Amino acid sequence: MDFLYSVVKFFTAGGAFMFPILLVGAIAIAITIERYITLSKMGARNRRTWARVESVLTGGEFDQARELLTKDDSSLSRLLGMGLALQGAVRRRDDVEKAMQEGMMEIVPQLEKRTHYLATMANVATLLGLLGTVSGLIHAFAAVATVNPAEKANLLAASISEAMNCTAFGLVTAVPILIVHAFLQSKTAGLSDGLETAAIRFLNALAARQAARAQSRLELVQPAKAASA
Repeated sequence: MDFLYSVVKFFTAGGAFMFPILLVGAIAIAITIERYITLSKMGARNRRTWARVESVLTGGEFDQARELLTKDDSSLSRLLGMGLALQGAVRRRDDVEKAMQEGMMEIVPQLEKRTHYLATMANVATLLGLLGTVSGLIHAFAAVATVNPAEKANLLAASISEAMNCTAFGLVTAVPILIVHAFLQSKTAGLSDGLETAAIRFLNALAARQAARAQSRLELVQPAKAASA
C-alpha cells in the first residue's frame, strides 16, 4: 500500500507531461505484446512446416511437398510455394531464386511491421521528459520571481520536483522500450534468417535433382552413341 501511495505521489508531482509519457508507454506495451505474440506464432508455424517438408524437399519429392504446403498458411509455406510453383515450369535455378527473393520482399515487411515505432516512442518519451523538466524549471523561476519570500522555498521545491520526476519518468519509460525494441528486432532477424536458410536448402535440393536428371540423361545418351559408332 505504501508503495502504491509513493507511485501515485511521484506521478502527481511530475506535472502535466506525465500523462503523455504514460500514454506513450501504454502504446508501446500494446505494440510489444502484439508483436511478440505474432512473431512467436509465426516462428512456431514455420518450425512445424519445415519439420514436415524438410525430408520431402531434400529427397527431391517436390510434388508431395506441394501437397503438404497447400494445407499450410505459414510464411515459410508461402515462400516455398512460390519456388515450387516455378519448379515444374522452368529449369533455371536463377528463375526460381528470383521468385523466392520477391517472396521474401513481401514477407519481411510483415515481420518488421510496427516494430520500428518502438524506437520512435522511446525518443518521444525521453523528449517529453525533458520538456517536463523545462516546464518545471520555468515554474520554479516564476515562483521565485513572483511570490513572497515565505513561500519561495515550498514553491521552488515543488517546481524542481516536477522537473526531476518528469525527467525520471521519461527515462524509466524510454529505457525498457529500447530494450524491447532490440529484442523484437533480434527475434525478427531470426525469423528472416530461418526463411532464407530454408530457401537456400530448397534451391540446393532443386539443383541436386536437376544435376541427377542431367547425369541420367547423359548415361542414356552415351550407350546410344557407342552403339551407333
